[in-house]
Amino acid sequence: MGTLKKLQAYMGNRKILLPVSMVLSAVSYLAGILPFIFVWFIVRELFRAGGIQASDKVITYAWWAAGWAIINTILYFVALMSSHLAAFRVETNLRRKAMKKIINMPLGFFDTNTSGRIRKIIDDNASITHTFLAHQLPDLAGTILVPVVAVILVFVFDWKLGLVCMIPVIISFLLMTVMMNNNSRKFMQEYMTSLEEMNAEAVEYVRGIPVVKVFQQTIYSFKNFHRSIMNYNKMVSSYTAMWEQPMSAYTIVINGFAFLLAPAAILLIGNTGDYATVLLNFFLFILITPMFSQCIMKSMYLEQALGQATEAINRLDKLTSFKPLRATSYPKPVKNYGICFEHVSFIYPGAKQKAIDNISFSISQGKTVALVGASGSGKTTIARLVPRFWEATEGQVLLGGTNVNDIGPEELMSKISFVFQNTRLFKTSLLENIKYGNSEATLEEVERVVDLAQCRDIIDKQPNGLDTLIGTEGTYLSGGEQQRIVLARSILKNAPVVVLDEATAFADPENEHLIHQAMVELTKGKTVLMIAHRLTSVTDADNILVIDKGRIAEQGSHNGLINQHGLYSAMWDEYRQSVRWTIGKEARHA
Repeated sequence: MGTLKKLQAYMGNRKILLPVSMVLSAVSYLAGILPFIFVWFIVRELFRAGGIQASDKVITYAWWAAGWAIINTILYFVALMSSHLAAFRVETNLRRKAMKKIINMPLGFFDTNTSGRIRKIIDDNASITHTFLAHQLPDLAGTILVPVVAVILVFVFDWKLGLVCMIPVIISFLLMTVMMNNNSRKFMQEYMTSLEEMNAEAVEYVRGIPVVKVFQQTIYSFKNFHRSIMNYNKMVSSYTAMWEQPMSAYTIVINGFAFLLAPAAILLIGNTGDYATVLLNFFLFILITPMFSQCIMKSMYLEQALGQATEAINRLDKLTSFKPLRATSYPKPVKNYGICFEHVSFIYPGAKQKAIDNISFSISQGKTVALVGASGSGKTTIARLVPRFWEATEGQVLLGGTNVNDIGPEELMSKISFVFQNTRLFKTSLLENIKYGNSEATLEEVERVVDLAQCRDIIDKQPNGLDTLIGTEGTYLSGGEQQRIVLARSILKNAPVVVLDEATAFADPENEHLIHQAMVELTKGKTVLMIAHRLTSVTDADNILVIDKGRIAEQGSHNGLINQHGLYSAMWDEYRQSVRWTIGKEARHA
């Protein structure tokens, strides 16, 4: 099986435990049949004695039955212990290797894959493989071996009764084969996709609850999560309904063997007159025949578990097969901090149209270039190619004259600070959040950047100052306050290149003013590539690029672009009108 080979690759030095587990399981199944045989011997002795008498043979057979039952339990326990050790190693290595690959993914990977989906695929799917290896797979040998031995036994003891008891077994097997068709595999794919969607929507909904409550959008925000739940409910209900009749028929047939054996035994007694032998064999078949039912059900569970494990491995492979960043074998040093785009084009994975097309511009060291344009024009894509969120599809992005692909990832990250509109604070103290910019920074250096980033008021109003925890066990900050903490982190990093992506997008006027003051400190003497939707923040930029549909439509200084009476001039007029409209509206409500 291809799935089993893939799983074995994750077992390491515990690979031998899986066949050991299967052999022990098979032997334990055989040992589990022997107590029934000895019970049959006991009943035979009682028949011969003409009543219930504790003869030496009966006691001996009883001990043998008890002994083999204990051996069966011990063997099965050791088999499961072996399979669990192998399964735990697989589960651990799956998570470890998947996360190792995830860490090496381009940062843009995390824009297209939510944290809820990544967690579901890695964590839950690894657990699915554990269930298959630890529980279902050890039963495989027994599921095959026990029916073969049972068939031999029933035909050795009485082939006529054996044929009769095989009728419901064969019918049940055919019913199970019909049920376990291609629809099962298709359902498993839809089932796991639905679980991923529900998990992702649940995470996004829970994370957004504070915003939902503030804007009183509870019903609207719940729609996506509710839709994913209802889709799951509809799919599972329809699949369950499909199994209703065949499963009912299977249950009746497989448990109705006694209704066939009893008449057959009566007919045999009438024809042979040997009631003792027929009743003994009838008693043995009543004990053994349910094993067929157990084996058929276990084969169904095995098939289902195999389908889940296969789908789990395929989804893990698909997630981790995302093309990672190319690591150069001979990293080149960064000589200066100018940025240059040379005929750069980029297509997002799976997309057909270019997000940016033939972009060329340069930023001299210590200068600032601003990107403006409509939403979706390609501004963010351009900015994220500098720190290698993605690799350019065509052309090259240069830092200090060196292609960013030829710079070691750690050195590249050390040279660039980036602040985006979606801030990320960790559930730890404010001090630790700021020191992510420079873990070696002293407390004095942290206090300095707190002042430079206009964060002093945030720190002073917290009961524990810099030691205040962020998140459920501490306190929550507003969007503007979070942005200032992130800016403090970036100032502490003191990287020579700064990428700003609409850093004031969600700030109120007061926070926007403070953030601008912080950005002055952050960008002082640095090479800056900034994106802004508020045009007043780019008027002092050394060069402004107007991006339209993935191309540079215009470029120049603020005054130069205004005098061109082109796209930027129109955007500036619209911006000024919106500001006047806002001021007028506030005046009317004053």
